[in-house]
Amino acid sequence: MPNPTLASSSSLAYEWTYDVFLSFRGEDTRLGFTGHLYHALCEVGVNTFMDDQGLRKGEEITPFLMKAIQESRIAIVIFSENYASSTFCLQELVMIMECLKHQGRLVWPVFYKVDPSDVRHQKGSYAEALAKHETRISDKDKVEKWRLALQKAASLSGWHSNRRYEYDIIRDIVLEVSKKINRNPLHVAKYPVGLESRVQKVKSLLDVESNDGVHMVGIYGIGGIGKTTLACAVCNFVADQFEGLSFLSDVRENSEKHGLVHLQETLLSDILEEKDIKLGNEKRGTPIIKKNSFDLDDVDKMDQLEHLAGGLHSVDWFGSGSRIIITTRDIHLLDFYGIERTYEVDGLNQEEALELFSWNASRRKQITPSYQEISKRVIQYSNGLPLSLEIIGSDLFGKTVLECKSALDHYETNPHDDILKILKVSYDGLKEYEKKIFLDMACFFKGYELSDVKNILHSGRGLAPDYAIQVLIDKCLIKIVQCRVRMHNLIENMGKQIVRQESPTNSGEHSRLWFSKDILRVLKNNKGSDKTEIIMLHLPKEKEVHWDGTALEKMKNLKILVVKNARFSRGPSALPESLRVLKWCRYPESSLPADFDAKKLVILDLSMSSITFKNPMIMMKFKYLMEMKLSGCELLKEVSDMSGAPNLKKLHLDNCKNLVEVHDSVGFLDKLECLNLNHCTSLRVLPRGMYLTSLKTMSLRRCTSLMSFPEILGKMENIRYLDLIGSAISVLPFSIGNLVGLTRLNLNKCTGLVELPISVFMLPKLENLEANYCDRLAQVQNGEGQDHETVSSSVRDANFNYCYLTEKFLATLLPCLCNVTSLSLNSSNITVLPSSISACLSLTELYLNECKELREIRSLPPNIKYLSAINCKSLTSESKEMLLNQKLHETGGTHFKFPGSAIPSWLNYSRRGPSLRFWFRNKFPAITLCVVGVFGSLLKCKMDPILTAMIQAPVITVFAATKYSIQTNHTILSDLLIEFGSNKFERFLIENKWYSAEISFEDIYGITDIEWMGVHVQEHKTNMADIQFTEPKLTM
Repeated sequence: MPNPTLASSSSLAYEWTYDVFLSFRGEDTRLGFTGHLYHALCEVGVNTFMDDQGLRKGEEITPFLMKAIQESRIAIVIFSENYASSTFCLQELVMIMECLKHQGRLVWPVFYKVDPSDVRHQKGSYAEALAKHETRISDKDKVEKWRLALQKAASLSGWHSNRRYEYDIIRDIVLEVSKKINRNPLHVAKYPVGLESRVQKVKSLLDVESNDGVHMVGIYGIGGIGKTTLACAVCNFVADQFEGLSFLSDVRENSEKHGLVHLQETLLSDILEEKDIKLGNEKRGTPIIKKNSFDLDDVDKMDQLEHLAGGLHSVDWFGSGSRIIITTRDIHLLDFYGIERTYEVDGLNQEEALELFSWNASRRKQITPSYQEISKRVIQYSNGLPLSLEIIGSDLFGKTVLECKSALDHYETNPHDDILKILKVSYDGLKEYEKKIFLDMACFFKGYELSDVKNILHSGRGLAPDYAIQVLIDKCLIKIVQCRVRMHNLIENMGKQIVRQESPTNSGEHSRLWFSKDILRVLKNNKGSDKTEIIMLHLPKEKEVHWDGTALEKMKNLKILVVKNARFSRGPSALPESLRVLKWCRYPESSLPADFDAKKLVILDLSMSSITFKNPMIMMKFKYLMEMKLSGCELLKEVSDMSGAPNLKKLHLDNCKNLVEVHDSVGFLDKLECLNLNHCTSLRVLPRGMYLTSLKTMSLRRCTSLMSFPEILGKMENIRYLDLIGSAISVLPFSIGNLVGLTRLNLNKCTGLVELPISVFMLPKLENLEANYCDRLAQVQNGEGQDHETVSSSVRDANFNYCYLTEKFLATLLPCLCNVTSLSLNSSNITVLPSSISACLSLTELYLNECKELREIRSLPPNIKYLSAINCKSLTSESKEMLLNQKLHETGGTHFKFPGSAIPSWLNYSRRGPSLRFWFRNKFPAITLCVVGVFGSLLKCKMDPILTAMIQAPVITVFAATKYSIQTNHTILSDLLIEFGSNKFERFLIENKWYSAEISFEDIYGITDIEWMGVHVQEHKTNMADIQFTEPKLTM
């Protein structure tokens, strides 16, 4: 076979044709040392390949010899005086070293009457031989491979014939070979499937070829995923590389049964090949475990690592070159001991899973067609878990299709006992609170956002679940993927089965109810009990539920109740006082039960329900309530006194279409962090004053009847975002300046807003101000003792697009934006950009697109870098000349777009058409590009025109086109280093070599018509001797 593959045997070891391959120079040793070694090996039954048939003809290795090398377990290379003079021997050696590198082959050198350093460093006869090869062979890479192979082979441990009898060396070699080939491989699996790629990944982590210290590799994953199987396969693969080998299976179980001393004694017996080693205590055993390779299987406690693998002191315990594999379900153990080389065993893919199931279910690689549907169900159920595929496959062997279907129906609700036993080991190792959190996760929260899970469990259990959740992650019971809880199907089923076993015949006695049929049966038949702690009813589609409302009365320990997609015929007659989380979408009554003692309630979510809270006393019972959500409650007209909920953090009243008034008490909830009143279109009355010291976000979006904003009665340092989009507010109070923590204010589409109080610009942390489509906004209202001349604003990003901006308004607005870095006035009706904009010293980006009445730009900010004035078609020629001023662009870093077709006189080079070329060397020059043309209606195109730079071989492409419709000629002035970035191609440059650069627009839709292109060299950044606009005499 051309490349040996992992055998389909249970050991998953290589199947060898030969035990030993002998590489030698025939003229030197065939009739002497090599011949004697060959016969000595054969006499003890070692299957040895020796080319004694004259196969070494020509200079290229023959396919037969190549195959013999690949199928030999050990290669013994006999370096003699004239070994390197044979190109055939050198080619053979390269092939042998490749097998060592990629297939873990053993290579042993014998230095027969030569010094190892002569071979390693190619001195003496080896230097002479290679020098001759170099003069004769044109392929220098081939000779270099020979040199490297000699160096690596001569660095390996082997035998040196100096001052030793040949028969002593031959005897030692025969003993070592016998020891290696007589080692029994570890049993891996009856049907090893999908292991080859995984073995290679772990082998790369072990790095067995190096001798640079002790390497510990952790293999982790859930029970039954194949950690032990993989570890055995890896051990078989690398075993020949080590003098001693030990595989300690089931460390967890055996340490409990026999103690750590017994395991240490077993370990030493394996490695030292001695029987009946006695230590007395584990501390005596630790310092004498030295250089070897071994596997600790199923480790679950720190003391096991400490006394068997040295823990944090492993480097001191073991000789350089030792390799230790640890398999565990708990990644925390690996992290604690600083084991950085880890491999998580993933499940089998669909093809591998099908093959493994087929072997177990039918003793064939492929399942028969009539069982295809069965196999699909098993694979989906097992979700890549080898344990499940093996157990279920074996269980279904010999059964009819009908019997298989019946068995699978049973497994889906009652996991196989053998699977459950393996998986439950991780659960049994949890502490009591961790078990509760795991069962909650398994029964309810697979697929949920982690933040939501933590919120519900913290509220429902009364303790923060963060530590317990991390333990579950460490023990591979759950994963967090993209902030959501993930769990293997069988782990989930195991958790649910544990709950079912609490009362196999009566679901009303279960601690958790998640299966909708069980829940409806309990509620309809009034079968509840004080055992139930959590109910989460999620119907797949909306359904009417008839009940008498009394079932919850018996559930004295119910802590979490969640109802979705169910329309109950009536509300509950009573709710248990133990309830901490109540989330009941479409709650059927206008109020909670009158006698409900809500003192423990933490989360209340009655979204889209009939709730009205007409009885204000109910609100006085929410002493520990932290979150109230009444979104979409269309019958709710007012929020009554909330002073009875002093711990409230979140209040969601969005989409309450008929909500008119919010009680004044809401303005003084000092723990409230989020207030959401979005789309309350009838809301007219907010608290007259607010002093919410913990508030972070407040949203009044689309409150189209809200005319006024409350007075802010004191400094609110925690608020970050205020959203008033589309509200009917006409004036903001001057006291808005007390929102001192505010970083973002959104006033978009406040079409009734006529003025901004100057206190807005005095907010010390306000960075983003959005006031787009405020078409009645006309002035900045000064406060007592303050005006726009004295304001020091912190606003960095201001947007007044689609606004009616008079020259007078701008004259007062711009001084209030003295620290702004980005200002957007797109599609406004401004006619003059006043000279006061020059006071905006930090302004670097200015957007004036579609300001079609803009005639005059009187001044520009001193640090402006980006200016876009697309379709400002009324601009005067004087304003355009200002934008073309060379001083603006000389320092570099600018990007200007504006109407016009003038070519600046200060360009170094220009030409008609959509491209130009120049030549440069040493580094890409600092250049300002000027482009004049029509760029088309890009919004209607599938692909915008792109600006490209072709630098000889490499091509650098960047997006550099506008997304606005441009009908008339426009000018673009842009720094090429901004567009491209010199680091994209400077690494390819060779010193003093000239490169051609072609700059062009590519436009497959034909909407771009470039009239002129030109460049200006920024002389203070560029050596003018390194750029030319006519082709230079190119140098290499």
